Amino acid sequence: MNRSPALFLAPLALSCTMAIADPGYYVVTVYDDPGARSVDFRYWVVRSRDYGGTAWPEIGLAWNPTARWYTEILASYVGNHDAPNHLSTLNWQNDYLLTQGQYPIDVAVHTLLVRPQNPAAGGALEFGPALQTDVGRTQLNFNLVFERSFGSTATDPTQLKYQWQIRHRWRPGLHFGAQGFGELGYWNHWAPREEQSHRAGPAVFGQLALGAQSLSWQAAYLGGSTYATHGSMFTARVKLDF
Repeated sequence: MNRSPALFLAPLALSCTMAIADPGYYVVTVYDDPGARSVDFRYWVVRSRDYGGTAWPEIGLAWNPTARWYTEILASYVGNHDAPNHLSTLNWQNDYLLTQGQYPIDVAVHTLLVRPQNPAAGGALEFGPALQTDVGRTQLNFNLVFERSFGSTATDPTQLKYQWQIRHRWRPGLHFGAQGFGELGYWNHWAPREEQSHRAGPAVFGQLALGAQSLSWQAAYLGGSTYATHGSMFTARVKLDF
């Protein structure tokens, strides 16, 4: 089962009015793999007609201490054609599985603590439920994500975001499906439709056994809007489990 931790904060990071953090655009999924350890390589890029392209390479170390708990430390970098990549945030993710197959839908609690390298930017905590179920050979995920800023940037109410995924187990080691992400505005007062963000597109997943280790990967191409700016997004991820 794919144990992708993930989510995002601040997809473009091109405006000081946007959120301060930026690990992301990887769907959080329910997992059950006690003792597993991983090296996690990620890369995602946003291109828009207004701002050009910005890329976020990331690297993390992950561990499943128990069958219910997933934890990861992640370093997120940012750069574009005008500036080289530099460390943007350090992030600590913890997800806890509440159910393990006794109900039709598995439920996990997702949390992500984000600390930017610029102390003046404050920080952020995202949290929310991660839901997963299976329909035949197809896995379905839907997550709600609440993001709360703290420190010097903690002036706005908690933001509400969502993500979803469809993953069909076509063949052993090769799956295909779709992903989607969006930002709705304040959790208790959604933004007008034209100011919301919604992106979706096809995704492909694979896994390769390497003896006692395994290599899993995924990639997706999303189209739509990011913080009311039209554009596209490409994400890729490779995990080495040992």
